[in-house]
Amino acid sequence: MKEAMYYKKLEEKKVQCILCPRECIILDGNRGNCGTRLNKDGRLFSLVYGKPCTANLDPIEKKPLFHFLPGTTAYSIATAGCNLHCKFCQNAEISQAKPEEVLSLDLPPKAVVESAISNSCKSIAYTYTDPIVLYEYTLDTAKLAKKRGLKNVIVSNGFINKEPLLEWCKYLDAANIDLKSISDDFYRKITGAWLKPVLETIKTLHEKRVWLELTNLIIPGYNDSLEEIKKLIAWVKDNVGLDVPLHFTAFYPCYKMLDVQPTPLDILVKARKLAMQAGLHYVYTGNLPDEEGLTTFCPKCKKALIKRQGFFGISENNIVKGRCKFCKEKIAGVWE
Repeated sequence: MKEAMYYKKLEEKKVQCILCPRECIILDGNRGNCGTRLNKDGRLFSLVYGKPCTANLDPIEKKPLFHFLPGTTAYSIATAGCNLHCKFCQNAEISQAKPEEVLSLDLPPKAVVESAISNSCKSIAYTYTDPIVLYEYTLDTAKLAKKRGLKNVIVSNGFINKEPLLEWCKYLDAANIDLKSISDDFYRKITGAWLKPVLETIKTLHEKRVWLELTNLIIPGYNDSLEEIKKLIAWVKDNVGLDVPLHFTAFYPCYKMLDVQPTPLDILVKARKLAMQAGLHYVYTGNLPDEEGLTTFCPKCKKALIKRQGFFGISENNIVKGRCKFCKEKIAGVWE
């Protein structure tokens, strides 16, 4: 076990975890809400350090990150556990499991970096569940990765306190944050968390110049009203600007929401159109076939720049040295 970084020692061998906004007070022998952090004799330990339950080679587009090293491969790892409990989680079998309930690999930070290099990856992605609960593991791995010329990517719910986030930012190159809704009521009822810390994380990542993309999963009957979608678009525009890519993705029935219908394509198309009308430069659709919604267009000359094959790579790239090949407009992103 690895001793946790962000916690306070309290009386009677209790501890308070201060990694995420829950700030769990944990009795001796107990775990925090995420199930991955154990109080042992008045000290807090991570139960998932160096123990990923999965390690895969993924196209960076699968994260999704559309403006970050397109066409490259990310070495993707995750452990059991999560500090949210989304009723629609597509990875619930690992995100809602305790570490001892899943098979795990013995993969310390150095081994992750070596595996990424040997597989010709350009980045390491901390993904699938949530990298917040494996914070120490991600941080140590990211430090080694930086030294070896690899990029570091998180795919996260963003529910983290500011101090550990700022330390993370020193080593992160890109992040896709799930902005699940612009409604605090949605967060509390459907995820078991609350909205404000997520919004603060998004703003902090943007301020610290970590390349940022946002994903909004649209769930019929829950966050699919045009009024809510417009509010979300307005918040993105007002707080992180026009160049942060926004992905609207389709829900499929899973976990505790098996009775909810899949998202129809037309609402994704409407959401994308609303965002483009509001002035956002890069808006995408996902989880359903939509060629236009998967394509990057130049915000100036409107020509197609990157054509994608779903989340599985690219078929055409007309960005040269970060600029549109046709009109030379600078295109926001990390291209090399």
